[in-house]
Amino acid sequence: MSDGDAGPRHWGYLSFGHHQPVQGSRTRTAREALVQHVEIAVGAEELGLDGAWSRVHHFQDQFAGPWALLGALAARTTRLELGTAVIDMRYENPLQAAELAAAADLISGGRLQLGLSRGSQEPALRGYEAFGHRPAEGQSAGDLAREHTRLFRAAVSGEPVAVSDPEETGVRAPLPLAPLSEGLARRLWWGSATRDSARWAGEQGYHLLSSTLLSEDTGVPFTQLQAEQIRLFREAWDQAGHPGTPRVAVVRTVLPIVSDQDEALFGRSRHGSFEQVGVLGGAVSRFGRSYVGEPDRIVADLRADDAVRAADTLLLTIPNLLGVDANLRLLDTVVRHVAPAV
Repeated sequence: MSDGDAGPRHWGYLSFGHHQPVQGSRTRTAREALVQHVEIAVGAEELGLDGAWSRVHHFQDQFAGPWALLGALAARTTRLELGTAVIDMRYENPLQAAELAAAADLISGGRLQLGLSRGSQEPALRGYEAFGHRPAEGQSAGDLAREHTRLFRAAVSGEPVAVSDPEETGVRAPLPLAPLSEGLARRLWWGSATRDSARWAGEQGYHLLSSTLLSEDTGVPFTQLQAEQIRLFREAWDQAGHPGTPRVAVVRTVLPIVSDQDEALFGRSRHGSFEQVGVLGGAVSRFGRSYVGEPDRIVADLRADDAVRAADTLLLTIPNLLGVDANLRLLDTVVRHVAPAV
């Protein structure tokens, strides 16, 4: 299945890594969030899922810099794709990130799937400046993210990024970074919230990540707008003449209810599961709905979802504050009762 029209063939989970010391939380500290993500990944691999993905947020009680976590996941799993959705490249030193990414990818045996982008709105005012990164004159924050991504991609591709010192080596020669993990540059994704950025990702040869938020609205349902985004991405990839088949991942919140315990945890969400339109970061944005209820209903809804049908990868957001056991029960229900029928 090369174009994804029959539905996703890869199923993974996506954790934001929330941690809060509030009533009912089983993930009260940053350490618990990190360790539990690794334990959920080990369990998800045993259940037959295809990927463990993590979100990156700065200045919040969630996952932040991903590199240590990716290394831990690489060491504890053997088969899962290990993804990020997404790394905010405004905050990254591109060459340092390239070294860390290559090391984690080598430990994993080539399983990293790195989602990169400008990132989402965060509480810090120009927080990337606190990390030492400032857009040049006339450059936007988005421009900064794309420039950092270009340098990162060049580095993980093995392109020279420095020259040797003749006084130390006797020659002046181009130097790539080490270590190099072959193939990592072909596993880079762009997190896109608009049709224009999806088209750009296809032109550049990145795979496409699209979440439950689109930073534009044309009046059509979310799934149709996202499906259009995917179509434009694939057309741009083909027109650019990139080799291989581009991949597309979409994100959904899926909460199947098969027990009284599920009803107690997720039942209230049935009534708030609808699309919304609002203003975020100054842009009119459309937010996708959640899929909550009995598995048969969820299967029907996912099969009717234009963007899910068009994607090859479906990432399920998990309520990570519920802890390891509850999330593995949720993922097990999806694996047994939802995924085979979608």
